[in-house]
Amino acid sequence: MDRLRRPADPRTAALIRAAQASARSRGSFQPSRRTMLGAGALGLGASLLAGCAPPEPPAGGVAELDLPEDRSEREKTVRWANWTAYLDMDDAGKTYPTLTAFEKQTGIKVSYTEDVDDNDTYFNKIAPQLRAKQDINRDIFTFTDWMANRIIREGLCQPLELIQMPNASNLLAPLKDVSFDPGRQYSLTWQSGFAGIGYHKGKVGRELKAIEDLWADDLKGRISVLSEFRDTLGLIMQSQGVDPSGDFDQAAFEAAIGEVDKRLTEGYIRRVKGNSYLNDLKSGNAVAGIVWSGDLFVLRAETEDDDWEFVIPESGGMLWSDNLMVPITSHHRRNAQQVMDYYYDPKVAAEVAAWVNYICPVEGARAEMEKIDPDLAESPFIFPSEDYIADHDIVGFRALSSQEDADYSALWAKAVGN
Repeated sequence: MDRLRRPADPRTAALIRAAQASARSRGSFQPSRRTMLGAGALGLGASLLAGCAPPEPPAGGVAELDLPEDRSEREKTVRWANWTAYLDMDDAGKTYPTLTAFEKQTGIKVSYTEDVDDNDTYFNKIAPQLRAKQDINRDIFTFTDWMANRIIREGLCQPLELIQMPNASNLLAPLKDVSFDPGRQYSLTWQSGFAGIGYHKGKVGRELKAIEDLWADDLKGRISVLSEFRDTLGLIMQSQGVDPSGDFDQAAFEAAIGEVDKRLTEGYIRRVKGNSYLNDLKSGNAVAGIVWSGDLFVLRAETEDDDWEFVIPESGGMLWSDNLMVPITSHHRRNAQQVMDYYYDPKVAAEVAAWVNYICPVEGARAEMEKIDPDLAESPFIFPSEDYIADHDIVGFRALSSQEDADYSALWAKAVGN
């Protein structure tokens, strides 16, 4: 690959440079599961920010918001909906150490649930209630850039009082003015990562390097792919010689869908799933597939099985990013803001990053990681270099117009039977 090549989106390139420069500052924390991971434990894969090509700014601005009463002073609670395997856990897998520390520090009780399995599925579940101004019993939810764009555009989240959140200034500079949320008035990045190939070396019995390697006869019925089409189809488009961050047309998109449809029909793909794909990997029903980078670290730690491997396909990898937001119906916005602010403390952010092994968006976290574990501070999964991104042809799925989003989502839903 041409080493002079750089991500097409200047925002992504700038983020990478910022991530490299974000080392050299503060204290320490208690190491967690690092002994299970090892430097480069899942092979030379990597992770970075989401959506190389960011969504378009909300058309016509954001709808005027009618905010609910904030009860944070008298109701010391926060209800947080997040994705699976996305927060540090203790060795017993029962508590979240950083969350426990937050509760002791603030007196705010946090109800943390792994509700989000897929952007569309979760959004479609809660959107009717949000539009009707009915409480969804959540004060924070976590969505990928393109869905965050839709939520902001529809006025389904509350603005953040950044003046109440001093640690929010630790957000990496290139992420502070994204096009779907200029000035970060409604969202803060939680984590970022890659989509690529994950597999069990012992059960597969060989290296998997390309998307085409998944369609081997001995793997038939044992492959899982992600229901997020920007990740699954983005990788397949790359394998077909199409740049998903570029100006592709519907024919190219349909060609990638055709590959998934073919492999489903032929029985190679067992499931098209959201975050619950991990259950198939844990049970052995699936031994390989299209996966998210950090999940394979978590899987390796939870199963204490060193054979789980993550790789960027030879044709390239996909970028994505998830964001913390406050639902329009939440009555605990200020408590939610305290949670967000807490996780933007570099020490806390480093502790989370050491467990989830996704890209950390917090300035100063790399310096904290160097004090905890110098090997993890050099991990391309957590603090990727610009050269690594360029050399492995890692890009983000380009922003879709509203019409494209609707059309492509319908085509994908039809193909996977949703």
